[in-house]
Amino acid sequence: MRKMLKNGAVIIGGDFQGLGIARNLAPLEIPVIIVDQVFCIGRFSNLVRKCYKCPPLTDTEAFIGFLEQLAVEEKLKHWVIYPTSDTAVYILSKYKSRLAKYYLIPTPEWKITKFAYDKKLTYQLSQQLNIPVPKTFFPENIEELNRTDLDFPVILKPTVKEKFFSITKRKAIQANDKNELKKAYQYMTSIIDSSQIMVQQLIRGGGNNLYSFCSLFGDSTVKAKIIAKRTRQHPMDFGNATTFAVTCEIPELEDTSVRILKEMDYYGLSEVEFMYDNDDNTFKLIEINARTWGWHTLGSKAGVNFSSLLFSDINNKPVSVETFKENIKWVRLLTDVPIVISEILKKHLSFRDYLKSMRGEKEFAVFSKEDPLPFIVELIMAPYFWYRRGF
Repeated sequence: MRKMLKNGAVIIGGDFQGLGIARNLAPLEIPVIIVDQVFCIGRFSNLVRKCYKCPPLTDTEAFIGFLEQLAVEEKLKHWVIYPTSDTAVYILSKYKSRLAKYYLIPTPEWKITKFAYDKKLTYQLSQQLNIPVPKTFFPENIEELNRTDLDFPVILKPTVKEKFFSITKRKAIQANDKNELKKAYQYMTSIIDSSQIMVQQLIRGGGNNLYSFCSLFGDSTVKAKIIAKRTRQHPMDFGNATTFAVTCEIPELEDTSVRILKEMDYYGLSEVEFMYDNDDNTFKLIEINARTWGWHTLGSKAGVNFSSLLFSDINNKPVSVETFKENIKWVRLLTDVPIVISEILKKHLSFRDYLKSMRGEKEFAVFSKEDPLPFIVELIMAPYFWYRRGF
């Protein structure tokens, strides 16, 4: 008879991503608690034991104190914490030693995590390892910007996205000439410090060229993996979130990802994002997410249950999954449908091609016959969620 693991899981964030973690932990019969600062669909899942409203993650001390008190009051000794946002990753990493008195923290300490959290450090490390990245500059003032040798169009992005995105709901700004570049730079410096702005050569192709290598990594080894093409995203030009993805096999992406994760001495779940550059026929590293990514439940449908594997691994239960199923699809209906409608109206996508993309084995982000209430609530609350996501 299988020996059950006695501890449980605390998920920071109860949107579809956190809901997916709870569902993926169900096969191990792991008790789940969700903490979130806003209304979330995860609280309606029949797989979630309790849901607590927590202080804003921007109030770091209050949030950490909340987690400490929760651990004592609910007797959560050695429960595993799953972050679903970069802010949560930052807190767990920076204050790991303090929180480790109560919880098991799979997020690495800051000296490791910073290379994923800050894109400037990600790109510096990539260049040291001769890993291709888009042509990128980090001008710290308008004078440096004017001296930068650029071929337009370019995009401006924050090296750390949380503050800029929370205010603008934008991941990047495109500039097609020097005048637009100057205006975009001045706009960004009104929100974030100039040291956090990067200017990057635009790689054309959008969702047709977006790929990810996702893994459970530890001891310099890939313990489980999937590779996927992220065909549709919201918005389509510079996506804040994937809306449709499909598994595929591209060994080159694994080789590159292992090099940088090994150099970081990384442990845990991660998504290493790439974009294929048609101009020189190379995959260029874009960023690393040091946590579960939005469409991580595609893994369970493809035979790689990342949430359960991480839980077992951090509880010292040996895990290894060497293969995954190809051509398995993941779709986030709430955001994918508006994107599809928009792309059809722009004549970038035909209805026939859309139907073709939806054929075959699929994993839905929220819809589940066994756990239907979150999907029903999401449909009712759709206008609110669309507004919150910037539609």
